[in-house]
Amino acid sequence: MSVMAWIAVGSLAAWLWLLLGQGFFWRTDQRLPARTDPPDWPRVAVVVPARDEADVLPLSLPSLLAQDYPGEARIHLVDDGSSDGTGELARSLSARHGGLPLTVLSPGEPEPGWTGKLWALRYGIGLAKESDPEYLLLTDADIAHEPDSLRELVAAARSQDLDLVSQMARLRVASLWECLVVPAFVYFFAQLYPFRWINNARAGTAAAAGGCVLLRTDAAERARVPESIRQAVIDDVSLARAVQRSGGRIWLGLATRVDSIRPYPGLGDLWRMVSRSAYAQLRHSLLLLAGTVAGLAVIYLAPPVALLAGVLTGDAAAAWAGALAWLVMTGTYLPMLSYYRQSLWLAPLLPFTALMYLLMTVDSAVQHYRGRGAAWKGRTYARPETAPDR
Repeated sequence: MSVMAWIAVGSLAAWLWLLLGQGFFWRTDQRLPARTDPPDWPRVAVVVPARDEADVLPLSLPSLLAQDYPGEARIHLVDDGSSDGTGELARSLSARHGGLPLTVLSPGEPEPGWTGKLWALRYGIGLAKESDPEYLLLTDADIAHEPDSLRELVAAARSQDLDLVSQMARLRVASLWECLVVPAFVYFFAQLYPFRWINNARAGTAAAAGGCVLLRTDAAERARVPESIRQAVIDDVSLARAVQRSGGRIWLGLATRVDSIRPYPGLGDLWRMVSRSAYAQLRHSLLLLAGTVAGLAVIYLAPPVALLAGVLTGDAAAAWAGALAWLVMTGTYLPMLSYYRQSLWLAPLLPFTALMYLLMTVDSAVQHYRGRGAAWKGRTYARPETAPDR
């Protein structure tokens, strides 16, 4: 066989393994586990880090204020140096909508060694603990919750004796680029961190979705969160690892009633979202970067290239192996597109989206070695020499 045919066969073998051996990552059936209402509803503190979020707060904050929670709950919004009136807007929304009590906090500039969001969480959690809550709901300022969201999270945590319950909020999909990139973002995340493995305590895989995390307060103290992960760029995965390593039980699934309302209308917006942390995910390792680029090329790009080359050159083996690999790839993407209510005809375009992710990852490494570091809401952080979650 030709070299191209062998590459296509290797890609097909990889896809057959991914289909059956990677925790059925492509399925979208991991939702909140079985739950019943507890006999007593614990006290909960909701902590919302917010920096320049005036555009999204009018849609997200009222959903938190309106939580139908039978127990005691209070919202602590941490206005992390906003320049757009985020704190004042939050107070006015609370006065207008009522609901859960709201406190707006201002932590000041981060201390050296802290990333901005985690610094805001540290400040918010510290003050929230004064009311002795059993649980902390850590949720981003762009996340909108259905009225029963907190109730269902607490019921699941209590029913299954979980220390961390996290839901991957359904991201906004409206523009053309969002349709192409956003479902694939969650698909690739699930491929790296299969939800079934995360939810199996014996598997040892850990991850969370930072937009919606219910965390038992004593589990946070055992894991020394957020101090133990203060430099983490990918804070949600680091948080889950810290809780798991300290003996906590974690769970992650897809949300149906928790949505991100933050828009990413253009390719540049999505590019910055991905490249911000892509190289950090690879532990700032050139070796892992090279392996990732090669892996993406063989697994995602080789099938359509082999099919086209095989047809043009008469290489039947390359054409058939490429076509079958592309077919399996397409099939695994269909459930995620269905979850996002997108046209299933987008599935064959996954190789094109993977190419964009490959370029975003390379760009993330380039930015890293240019000394620009990671960024969060207008802040840029120096390259860490060591990361506490590794």
